Amino acid sequence: MRNRYLDLLRFLAIVRVVVYHVTGWATLTLIFPAMSVMFALAGSLMAASLDRTGVPAVARRLRRLLPSLWLLAAVFVPAMLLSGLPLTPKVLLWLFPVSDPPANDWGAIALSPIWYLRDYLWFVLASPVALWLFRRAPLPTLLAPYALLAAIEFGVLAHPPTVLREFGLYFGAWLLGFAHHDGLLRRMANRVLVPLAVALGAAGLAWILTHPGQRGYDLNDIHLGNALWSAAFVLVAIGRAPAAAPWVDRIPALGRAVTLLNRRALTVYLWHMPFVAALTPLVDVVGWSHQDPVGLAIRVVLVFALVGVVTLLVGWVEDLAARRTPELVPGRPRRTVAERAAAAPASPAPAGAEIALAAAGARVPAPRRAPERSDLTPR
Repeated sequence: MRNRYLDLLRFLAIVRVVVYHVTGWATLTLIFPAMSVMFALAGSLMAASLDRTGVPAVARRLRRLLPSLWLLAAVFVPAMLLSGLPLTPKVLLWLFPVSDPPANDWGAIALSPIWYLRDYLWFVLASPVALWLFRRAPLPTLLAPYALLAAIEFGVLAHPPTVLREFGLYFGAWLLGFAHHDGLLRRMANRVLVPLAVALGAAGLAWILTHPGQRGYDLNDIHLGNALWSAAFVLVAIGRAPAAAPWVDRIPALGRAVTLLNRRALTVYLWHMPFVAALTPLVDVVGWSHQDPVGLAIRVVLVFALVGVVTLLVGWVEDLAARRTPELVPGRPRRTVAERAAAAPASPAPAGAEIALAAAGARVPAPRRAPERSDLTPR
């Protein structure tokens, strides 16, 4: 059974990512470090998949990841080739992005979120070995990414490959997802977890304040501060996750929105940035500056509306990738078997034959009922 609290966290993370890309507000990265939360949730799900099916879980996870990317590439790669992108073998990275796939000037902006899929792909490939190591030496394995990032930040490891730096930055959150799945965070006493989270958060905040980046205190520019602050956030937000959150579905609109965005998270993530880039020229035309709250609100609404249209058109690809029945709008309420039976009209009794049989004292056979169809559709 899905934990609706974790679904809610993923919902909030996706919304935060879109709003941040529209507004550019660095404060949002501090309030909710969305990318680390998403990697931690993905790590927990990956550990569960490996426990269920073993190494084949890697192929299943990639099968769910790549089709949405291929659809995006089918639209934008030809457009970039027609507008100046050289046709080289590196274009094949759009099929399997173990490194940043090539893009032209406008494509580099519109398709910039591809880095998340690159990191996700590497983390999935590393997960069978990482989970094996984690369960034999949890603490050293968990500390390894943070030690790697510190070595990079302090110049011990100069000019590292991008993927190696990303392992240092985000794989710690992925491993915290392992710890969540194995119950290690839940079993950690508050007298340990709370001081640890406070210490990590304080260290991360101190590094952030003393090492501002090009955009000020934006976590995306401050890698070590990002990793430490995000670890503290994940320890509290996921380490103390409730076993269930039924209140999410007691608010019908919220429950449907959470379900919809969880089932279409990859589509929303991949397609929102092209619309952000396309609407940017409106800043000059209409005068919507980043200091104009009304203009920003309009841009946020427009981006979500346009992403909603694309999600209706192509979001079903995520259903096919997950081998679910394709739906245009996931999250619509479904009637149970009992509700459908109660709503069905009762069969009228035969007017003549049964009355005659009853008068003669004969036993009236019960009407045959059509077999009910199961409502256990895959989710």
